[in-house]
Amino acid sequence: MSRTPRRTSASGARRRSRASLWRALLACVAVGVSLFFALSTPPRLGLDLKGGTHLVLQTRDGPGVRADGAATDRALEVLRKRVDALGVAEPALSRAGENRIVVELPGVRDPREAAEVIGRTAQLTFHPVDQVTDRRPAAGERTGKEPGGERTLPAPDAAGAFLRLGPAALTGEGVRDAEARFDPAQGSGWSVTVDFRDGASGRWAELTGQAACRAPDAPQRRVAIVLDDRVVSAPHIEQSVPCRTGITGGSTQITGGFDDSEAKDLAALVKGGALPVPVEVVEQRTVGPTLGADAIRASAQAAVVGLVCTGLFLTVGYRLLGGLATLALGVYGLLSYAALVALGATLTLPGLAGFVLAIGMAVDANVLVFERAREDYGRPAPRDRGRSERDLPRALRIGFREAYSAVIDSNVTTLLAAGLLFVFATGPVKGFGVTLSLGVLASMVSAMLVTRVLAEWSVRRRGVRRRPGITGLAGHSRLRTRPASRGPRLARRPGLWLSVMGGLVLAALAGIGLRGLEFGVEFTGGRLIEYSTGRPVDADTARQAVADAGFPRAVVQEAGDGGVSVRTEALGDAGSERIQQELREAGGRITVERDETVGPSLGGELRDKALLALALAVGAQLLYLSVRFRWTLATAAVAAMVQDVLLVVGLFAWLGKPVDSVFLAALLTVVGYSVNDTVVVFDRLRSMRRADRSRPLPDLADAAVLRTLPRTVNTGMGALFILVALAVLGGDSLTDFSVALLAGVVLGMVSTALTAAPLAAVLERWRPQPRRAVPERRRAGNDSGAVV
Repeated sequence: MSRTPRRTSASGARRRSRASLWRALLACVAVGVSLFFALSTPPRLGLDLKGGTHLVLQTRDGPGVRADGAATDRALEVLRKRVDALGVAEPALSRAGENRIVVELPGVRDPREAAEVIGRTAQLTFHPVDQVTDRRPAAGERTGKEPGGERTLPAPDAAGAFLRLGPAALTGEGVRDAEARFDPAQGSGWSVTVDFRDGASGRWAELTGQAACRAPDAPQRRVAIVLDDRVVSAPHIEQSVPCRTGITGGSTQITGGFDDSEAKDLAALVKGGALPVPVEVVEQRTVGPTLGADAIRASAQAAVVGLVCTGLFLTVGYRLLGGLATLALGVYGLLSYAALVALGATLTLPGLAGFVLAIGMAVDANVLVFERAREDYGRPAPRDRGRSERDLPRALRIGFREAYSAVIDSNVTTLLAAGLLFVFATGPVKGFGVTLSLGVLASMVSAMLVTRVLAEWSVRRRGVRRRPGITGLAGHSRLRTRPASRGPRLARRPGLWLSVMGGLVLAALAGIGLRGLEFGVEFTGGRLIEYSTGRPVDADTARQAVADAGFPRAVVQEAGDGGVSVRTEALGDAGSERIQQELREAGGRITVERDETVGPSLGGELRDKALLALALAVGAQLLYLSVRFRWTLATAAVAAMVQDVLLVVGLFAWLGKPVDSVFLAALLTVVGYSVNDTVVVFDRLRSMRRADRSRPLPDLADAAVLRTLPRTVNTGMGALFILVALAVLGGDSLTDFSVALLAGVVLGMVSTALTAAPLAAVLERWRPQPRRAVPERRRAGNDSGAVV
């Protein structure tokens, strides 16, 4: 009779040993593959980190052509040729939606030049010249829209002269290639060589042959090359060109006193050909490389400081297992970075913040496991056996098993928010969604696989079994020794706490209504330019300088160490030059560090998408939690999350901080974190309720809050270390982001206890769940619900 249990125990031990071996093997493979990608693949940095220009072009309907998806695809190919001809290193062009094209040009500091070159329609035509006159076309006289194609345009080489042109004999579609070349024989040394296709070379020879038959000084001996209704060159045909034969060979030279940049730009336009539809620049962002380098350095410092503080906190709180969890956090960083470079994802400035922030998610999973293992180790042993040396492995095994559902639920809610960021956001914020998603997945691998392998190996060591106190599992907390009757009365007094939190929500709504929200240019449209100055300039001096430049209503703020940011609804290039001149008198040397322009239509669209993303986040969280929990708990969790969002928005309204796309990233992260904290408490409440249906839900809710309080505090402290480091060391670019998340983390910890649990008790009182009998065997095997 006694051999069967021993054989069963031995077979169970063998299964656990094989499972541990497989986990160790998987962990080694994951680390090895991550090391390969991390060492062999360089990261792809976003423009906000390495500097450059980001443009969003929108196609418009033109004469006789509709800006549909097919036309946008053709325009994309033309733009790609133009960008390639500009010689930009590693450009990126992609289509966004039905009629938008996103262009990223690393290293390009002058967005005006880039937009002018790649965004022009570039209708290239070649015309015979009828006559040269100094008569400007009379009012009402058509100059280029005649049915026959005749037009009168200013001559390129004589002030006040006009060319009367015949119909177009050749278009840009016949151009095969164009290249800027240096020729010392030319006046400036630069010209553009144009190569024609086979069919077009004959028409070019015919056009030049007819001109060659004219007298040497006749205006009809000229051929006009017209680009977008502007004569860029009108050269005379040399006398060596035979009459009626013309220039053969399919190649010619465009001259016009070009310098090197003009010749290269013209070659790019001619080579790229004509855009099938007109395009308009609806968004423009330029970031200097210095600003990006500072952001990388500040984020790296924040990551190091945050990791060190978090590691020390874990080691002090959980001793040996805390130290191993800190080592696993290093593996998390390796896994996240390797996944980022392996997938070719772009690392942006908000993405760096998401990379650092996901450390908090990894800490949360480790804390959940260790707290459940502590509970099992501290629970009295069954009567039929005493404490044995296997108690530590058993407690750790139960900790991973019991924390699994809470880890999955909390991470899924964060992934839902990150997925919405990827779908609805643009630019750097989309990169934040990608990085946060990869970080969450890597945190699950590091916590549930790497930490488990290291922890299981350590608790089997003989020296550790002899001194279980060094593991951190044998410690006792006053929260666990306090009886439930002496715990907080939160869910048992819901009216009081809901009234307190409701008052805070009213204060937030008052801030939104009275002070309003300071929307950034992404949502309102306009232009934002950030300048660095040679010597510090205070906000009042800068504001007066901008007003003297003709923009008294512009929003002027200090940015960085002595820098200045200027935001206004309408600011052209001429106005920007006037502002720079006025600031130069006050601050000396002026450098443009960031330049953002967003059209009003795109700003409204982004604002609508932000609201839609928030609404879908609420709906997705409610749907998922309703599947995983009872609808009353799901509603309470979502209500607490909406409360946290309103409080963070109200805080920014009272502080007068800008609400931009980076703030949207922070807000959706608050959504994930708030629900994350509530899910952990409700997961414990669910297991306690299954074990004891007779106990009132308010009592169980208060006990669940008390039981999970160590996890709430420890996880919150881990996240706060990271966010404080970002706020202090992350610079201006990440300060507002960190402030929003700091408020969200604190509010998420508070709202679970003071809003979600009391509201769940109220909803259960209104619609109680039918009680079902629970077998004694199942009741004994689950959480008793008592705080021990």
